Amino acid sequence: MDVLLVCRSIHHGNTRRVAEVMADELDAPVRHPADITVDDLTGADLVGFGSGIYFWRHHRSLLDLADRLPAMPGKRAFLFSTSGIGPGWLWHRALRRRLHRKGFTVIDEYACRGHDTYGLLRIIGGIHKNRPDRDDLERARDFAARLAAPSRRKD
Repeated sequence: MDVLLVCRSIHHGNTRRVAEVMADELDAPVRHPADITVDDLTGADLVGFGSGIYFWRHHRSLLDLADRLPAMPGKRAFLFSTSGIGPGWLWHRALRRRLHRKGFTVIDEYACRGHDTYGLLRIIGGIHKNRPDRDDLERARDFAARLAAPSRRKD
């Protein structure tokens, strides 16, 4: 199964760490959204889209990528993120909707806490300073292993 992870991680590298653990489990590359072409996605059986959460949604570069994609009916995808607060599934809504409009099937989602120093949080040194932690990364690895399980594949 050919898997591609598309990740934007900027402040503390939280989401990049999660992406790298997943990529290791899935034997997949991790690429920046600006470097992705339609051919890259066409050649993948499964595409993971992830970033930190900014203003209650994925990074603008992922949303823009989803907006500029052509229709890709039946293309399988998963979402992942790190955030300082809130339930990941709620923050995934904007990207999930864009991908659904393009015909993607979002088969699963992963979210965990990440070190957050945005805005006033910077004054106190942020929240979740040691996240994602070992347990978060192990859950990310388990999540990726489930994605690769034969019962989840279509190849």
